[in-house]
Amino acid sequence: MRHFGQITPAVRKRLFHREPVEFTPDSPARLLSAVLGATLYSPATRPRLADDVVKQGGRGVVSMVLCLEDSIDDADVTAGEENLVRQFADLAGRPGADLPLLFIRVRAPEQIPDLARRLGPAVSLLSGFVLPKFTAERGLPFLEALATAEAGSGRRLFAMPVLESPELLYRESRVETLEGIFRAVDKYRDRVLALRLGVTDFCSSYGLRRGPDMTAYDIQVVASVISDVVNMLARADGTGFTVTGPVWEYFRVQERMFKPLLRQSPFHEVKAVALREKLIEHAMDGLLREISLDRANGLLGKTCIHPSHVLPVHALSVVSHEEFSDAQDILRPERGGGGVLRSAYTNKMNEVKPHRAWAERTLLRAEAFGVANEDIGFVELLAAGLAE
Repeated sequence: MRHFGQITPAVRKRLFHREPVEFTPDSPARLLSAVLGATLYSPATRPRLADDVVKQGGRGVVSMVLCLEDSIDDADVTAGEENLVRQFADLAGRPGADLPLLFIRVRAPEQIPDLARRLGPAVSLLSGFVLPKFTAERGLPFLEALATAEAGSGRRLFAMPVLESPELLYRESRVETLEGIFRAVDKYRDRVLALRLGVTDFCSSYGLRRGPDMTAYDIQVVASVISDVVNMLARADGTGFTVTGPVWEYFRVQERMFKPLLRQSPFHEVKAVALREKLIEHAMDGLLREISLDRANGLLGKTCIHPSHVLPVHALSVVSHEEFSDAQDILRPERGGGGVLRSAYTNKMNEVKPHRAWAERTLLRAEAFGVANEDIGFVELLAAGLAE
């Protein structure tokens, strides 16, 4: 699979200077952590879950979480597990189907080896498990259970811990909690694909809920947690992990208080005014701003609860031609000694040593999502994806 694989080769050639790379569930973890993109959540109880997975894979979704935790009623867990076993068996009987990377979000550590065993041969379709409310104390049993399931199934399985516990939110316990989380995930570094932020749980601790005109970064108590998570768990010195962006809850808005956040000119230039109106109608302008802030704050990928959110996440993850040019210049072998140079676009300074980590991350994102042609922007990428 690859990002934008649902778009025809001719259109991809027009859009991309370098197309996204192809990958499989067996690709290196470094690449898989970058390609997660918009990870679409779905309740594990859906009766036609296998059909949903195939349909979303054909529409460009490359990672999905099948949830046995907060998205289903406590009384439905057993039925959800049974449904997952049936649906994985159904998927295993569809050779050649375009399947996303599949993860199961569990509630308790013992579910991990139990489900891996019950899936039987269909465990080959599973990429790993999402671990809720992760702290050092609660998280280590999940990671140990993952190692047991991996040994029993013979299948490489990844963990995606969710950072959403009150201990992480409260100032008096935050640093100690983050230090414990780091020790736990560092011990299992080879199996931790990404850390996910549970911002909805953060808000619930204070009785808050951001509106469609607000991003997670406008809620200061939430923004402070994101800042500290990036500070301690996403460093670019080789000790950090991929951290994904928070969920966007809205997909249609009846009334808004503030002006739309999308400028008109980029849409007028490519005759896509109707697209702008549709994005605003469905609260996508707030989502687009939050995606941009995610990336500016060191996050990559995003939790999604609606299929309409997937393409905006992927389109805004594509590396621009200008970013790619700067990154390549900074990383040229002859620049190893450092120094300052004017960008090829003659609009900024590239300082080799301070910008090196940014350049390395940018080239990894370029592998995952591709590099746009010089005259292609976000609007063209989004419009092309919606046209397919």
